[in-house]
Amino acid sequence: MLDRKSAPNFSTEFQFNLPSPEIIALKDNLSLVWLKDIQQDVIKIDFVFEAGKWHEPKKGVSYFTGHMLEKGTSNFTSEKIASVLDQQGAQLEISSGADFTSVSLYSLKKNFEAVLPLVIEILTEPTFPEQELDLLSNIFLDTLKVNNEKNSFVAAKVFNRNLFGANHPYGRSADEGDINAISTSDLKSFFLNAFSPIEIYLTGNLTKHQFSLLTNEINRLRNQSKKIPSFIDSVGGLAVEKIVWDKSLQSAIKIGKKTINRSHADYPGLLLANHILGGYFGSRLMKNIREEKGLTYGIHSSLSSYLNSGVFSISTETTKDKAEQALTEIEKEVKTMLSIPIEKTELSTAKNHFLGNLQLEISNPFAVTEKLKNIRLNKLPASYYQDLYKAVVVASDRDLLRITNEYLSPASFHLAVVG
Repeated sequence: MLDRKSAPNFSTEFQFNLPSPEIIALKDNLSLVWLKDIQQDVIKIDFVFEAGKWHEPKKGVSYFTGHMLEKGTSNFTSEKIASVLDQQGAQLEISSGADFTSVSLYSLKKNFEAVLPLVIEILTEPTFPEQELDLLSNIFLDTLKVNNEKNSFVAAKVFNRNLFGANHPYGRSADEGDINAISTSDLKSFFLNAFSPIEIYLTGNLTKHQFSLLTNEINRLRNQSKKIPSFIDSVGGLAVEKIVWDKSLQSAIKIGKKTINRSHADYPGLLLANHILGGYFGSRLMKNIREEKGLTYGIHSSLSSYLNSGVFSISTETTKDKAEQALTEIEKEVKTMLSIPIEKTELSTAKNHFLGNLQLEISNPFAVTEKLKNIRLNKLPASYYQDLYKAVVVASDRDLLRITNEYLSPASFHLAVVG
């Protein structure tokens, strides 16, 4: 019988077990990564292309090619595509990132056969209608106009430009002139050169008939080899750039540097150090700059891992007259991380929070598939997340002191302040 008079034992023992997918070899070295045996009668399929900003010949072409795929095919207008998906309770999600573009279909299992051929047609026979490009461009430009009045948006844009260079894929951004220069011929050319899938991810249970249909439809997809562009990874802009807006009451701050990505052995320790500095609500930056000094509503630090680089950054907004004080306190907290070993209780609390969040990140099958995509697309070992988990568990104060000194020295920081 359950003893309700005594509290359950508290355990700090953590485990992290990522389910193993089935890897199915398809045509022309294309792999289908299948996570099955899930309880829900839903299907998600992700088609991944090497068609991110890294690969585009002109600014904005990656984004517009990806998002124009669903705007018309040989047999369907954009309205008809939207109607069919809506009637079948399906959703198409297109994501254009720094390195990859993905097209994802969410569908009820019972309707999968009805919507899959449409999605394959979108990926093989897009027509890129001129009027649809005009409409999408106008929406993009309206959004860009609004964003360019936001301190934080401009600070992030300036920060990335100065960190990587205005012509580097990770540093450049499209402006009005770039968008107006994009033509349907640009999109058609980029589609032909870049939109052959490198991997396909399937989440959910399929019948034998549905799986046979899927493999037959996949055979309709284009497949070709292509040359991957390369770029010189060098600093391209000012170390410090401050843009003053007289009418603005706030200043947005973005500060940080290029650093290692997921493939580096020190990355788990750097993740934990970042978590302690500014990665959660109980972090040092939050306690000092928000709770004690009252300089901001929120401040956080983060690590962004790209295929060919990594970025550490700290972001916040404060009143204009408090911006210099906030920068002083940020520098103080970073230097403390570099000079004083982390106290045992703080380290234990941060580890438990970090590991708990990591467990929550695989709370549903779609989230598990995202982890599998991270592993495979970044060419990491299959045990990456288990190894990450173990590395965080055993990380010591001296380990973090070495890592912070090696990768978080403020002497090489870039700073953007807007407002």
